[in-house]
Amino acid sequence: MKRRALRMLAAAGLLALGWAAGRAQTSAPDFELIVNSPAGDVSVECVRGCELAWTERGVNVRARPMTTFSFECTGPGQLRCTSGRIGGWLKR
Repeated sequence: MKRRALRMLAAAGLLALGWAAGRAQTSAPDFELIVNSPAGDVSVECVRGCELAWTERGVNVRARPMTTFSFECTGPGQLRCTSGRIGGWLKR
C-alpha cells in the first residue's frame, strides 16, 4: 500500500514538473511582418484576433504582446526605413 502511494505521488510530481516546463517555454509567433515605410512615425495595428510584439532579435519572454505596435524611423537623410521583424500571435 505504501509503495503504491509513493508511485502515485511520484507520477503526480512528474506530471506537474512536465506541465511547468511546457508552460515556461515561449511560443513562436504565428506570423511575422516586415514593414517598409517612409521616415517618421509608423503604427501597425491588429484589428481583430491577434497581438503583436517586436521579434527582430528573437522572442523576448518578458515582452507582452499588444494589439497596436508603433515605432519611429529617424536619422539624417533617411527617406525610408525597415522596421525589422514584428511577430504576431493569433488569439485563441
